[in-house]
Amino acid sequence: MSDRRRYATMIKEEAKRLGFLSCGISKAGFLEEEAPRLERWLKQQMHGEMAYMENHFDKRLDPTKLVEGAKSVVSLLLNYYPESTQVATDAPKISKYAYGQDYHHVIKTKLRQLQEFISENIGEVGGRAFVDSAPVLDKAWAAKSGLGWIGKNSNLLTQRVGSFYFIAELIIDLELDYDHAVTDHCGSCTACIDACPTQAIVAPFVVDGSKCISYYTIELKNELPNDMKGKFDDWMFGCDVCQDVCPWNRFSKQHNEPLFNPHPDLLDMTRKDWEEITQEVFSKIFQKSAVKRTKFGGLQRNISFLKDSSNTN
Repeated sequence: MSDRRRYATMIKEEAKRLGFLSCGISKAGFLEEEAPRLERWLKQQMHGEMAYMENHFDKRLDPTKLVEGAKSVVSLLLNYYPESTQVATDAPKISKYAYGQDYHHVIKTKLRQLQEFISENIGEVGGRAFVDSAPVLDKAWAAKSGLGWIGKNSNLLTQRVGSFYFIAELIIDLELDYDHAVTDHCGSCTACIDACPTQAIVAPFVVDGSKCISYYTIELKNELPNDMKGKFDDWMFGCDVCQDVCPWNRFSKQHNEPLFNPHPDLLDMTRKDWEEITQEVFSKIFQKSAVKRTKFGGLQRNISFLKDSSNTN
């Protein structure tokens, strides 16, 4: 067995031991197919007020410009599909990924452990860890590494466990044995396109980010547009609709990461509880959660918007 293959096998086995769902490896280089797509998406203003998407265009498409001497992109998936969801069917909803502790911190810890393993068992390997907070096209790299295919809702899908997982990377200066992309298994299905409450999936594989409920409830800092009233399907933070309706998510399996378990009070909160939420309760339930991104005022804004929507319907 060559060193490249042996090292790749060692990294994948350690990733599994650390709790990652799967690990795939690609040769670091320019993403030729993604370049025109990204350029077109930005030109059509589909990023809305997410101005940061316009930054570092070259680095987004070429990890060798992000990490000096980069040879390999190690893509990793971490499952977050919960055992239980919110109890009250009429309560404002939170995207499943935000039930537990902020995934950035949880995954960064695991990536550091994987980097330490590489240093101790392979040698001095340079590189950086990334979790959805740098100009890296996570889904493109995961697909290139054979971890799944990009679905019509622009999420990474797998036949084995659907799409309820986080994607992270190690970009390193070590040559490894590389994986290959898998085939698309969406076929003629349009479940995600048909179900999107705001018609944000404007064409197969194209999501207008500026129309997505996740964008409105998390990224948009201004007032929510009146013409969207009644279209949020009760989502107050993020949205899971295009994943919930995807047939492949019938195969989602419960995660085994204790830090992703929700605060004991979260799932039982009623519509009234959410509408009357205080700063104290917000801080207690979302102490280490990604929901803190919206801040208390932002979540209140979203809940009020949903309340106004139901009153006008």
